[in-house]
Amino acid sequence: MNPIAPRLDHSRVKSSTSRVPLVRAGFALLGFFALAGLSGSFLQAAEKSGQKSAKKSAQKARDPFTRWDSLFNGKDLSGWVQVGKEKWVVEDGVIHGQGMSDQYGYLRTEKKYADFHLALKFKCEDDGNSGVYFRTDFEPGTVKLSQGLQVEIDRRLGFHSGGIHGVGRSWVAWPSAENESVIRPYEWNELLIKIEGNRYWVRMNGVVVMDFTDPNPLSLDGYISLQLHSGGLGNMKFKDIAIRDLSIR
Repeated sequence: MNPIAPRLDHSRVKSSTSRVPLVRAGFALLGFFALAGLSGSFLQAAEKSGQKSAKKSAQKARDPFTRWDSLFNGKDLSGWVQVGKEKWVVEDGVIHGQGMSDQYGYLRTEKKYADFHLALKFKCEDDGNSGVYFRTDFEPGTVKLSQGLQVEIDRRLGFHSGGIHGVGRSWVAWPSAENESVIRPYEWNELLIKIEGNRYWVRMNGVVVMDFTDPNPLSLDGYISLQLHSGGLGNMKFKDIAIRDLSIR
């Protein structure tokens, strides 16, 4: 007698078979979301890494050990651009500027600087006014300044050497009375200028003659320019020029 074969429930088989694609689809979706989450994590990590890198770059630019670079090679005027018709030459490792016309004359850097420390030595060979301009620019094809500020240099006592003079602003700040005589009229002078944001700090011959926070800065970036005053009176020498660039761009 043949054994009775078990009855097969076709409805269950169909139901079980139909679940297979659903299960596979579920796994696929889980895999997709896992991969998407993993990709998102990578993107977030990359973004955070980029932010940290940018922050480190900014911190490095402000680091007290940021290196000093020479702005004058002692041989020629490489890295500098003459503005005007005055005479700028290199003699025995020294930049010598002489007034030749009735206009102002400048020798500016090729590069622009926002924040920096600048060290140099200067000597006044005549009574003509001079100075070190910073964050400057010029109207095209002229010697007329469109922006900038100047650290004043004048060997005549009482003419505010080390003071800050601004384009379109006249005097911004003077040294105190006891610091008017810090300049050495007939010798080499040492000058250290620190420009950081709206703070202007000047040390001349070891004496801090200016520490001024500008409440209304009009110029935040530009060239560094050595100046000869108009009237053909300028006669200045500069040497040992070095910069510590703190600009963040």
